[in-house]
Amino acid sequence: MKKKSINWVSTTILIIVALVTIVLPLYVTVLIAIKSPSEMIPNALSLPKTLHFENFSQAIKMTNFFSALKNSLIITVSVLILTILSNSLVAYAIARNRHKKFFSGLYYYFVSAMFVPFPIIMLPLVKQVSSVHMDNIIGIIFVYAVFGLPFNIFLYTGYIKSIPKSLEEAAIIDGATTFQVFRHVIFPLLKPINATVAITTCLWTWNDFLMPLILLSKESMATLPLVQYVFKSQFATNYNLAFASYLLALLPLLIVYIFAQRWIRDGITTGAVK
Repeated sequence: MKKKSINWVSTTILIIVALVTIVLPLYVTVLIAIKSPSEMIPNALSLPKTLHFENFSQAIKMTNFFSALKNSLIITVSVLILTILSNSLVAYAIARNRHKKFFSGLYYYFVSAMFVPFPIIMLPLVKQVSSVHMDNIIGIIFVYAVFGLPFNIFLYTGYIKSIPKSLEEAAIIDGATTFQVFRHVIFPLLKPINATVAITTCLWTWNDFLMPLILLSKESMATLPLVQYVFKSQFATNYNLAFASYLLALLPLLIVYIFAQRWIRDGITTGAVK
């Protein structure tokens, strides 16, 4: 059996690109976060003479970090659960009934929403959400779940079509209802695509700035990306505290990835093989 040769030129280039695009920005962020404002003037990329870890405590105080962290966690976790449960169920109904005109039209209706830019519907959305008093954390959770529906329907329906219908037919013969078929047969098989949807949903919800900015009516409801704006003044930006705050906002997702990377990796690779 012939051994596969490694293209070291391409591998080296990819490693360099990864270092430049990922490691270098993270290094600069950490460097600025532990420096004082006076050390930024000669050379922002020079090593600090003293490590200023007090930047992190000041950033926590200025942003009311733990309150914003609580809001971000509540919104992200709630959106994740609601998205996976509701979107997968809707996609299953559409995928198994695409031969009917109603469900086929419904599919194209949802998918077409992917091509509507958010700024076009931003003002009507604010007006509508405010009129029904949903300009709060509960309201934004439902808005996120609805806005993620078009892309997730596209992902779920494509994956569900690859699941043999014979599995459902066997369950129906055994007396299972449609919902029981979805719960006990289909949903466990959706683990790979659920992992993909979970990743995209978490990253989008956690890092989103615009939707919380226009929908949340009270400062106490602010999320982590929203409170980063406190370091931007009319004339200058406190980069040291701002970058310290960015690292603090990045830390929760990094911890989640470290502990959940096995399930994320297994889900993605299983989906690729399937």
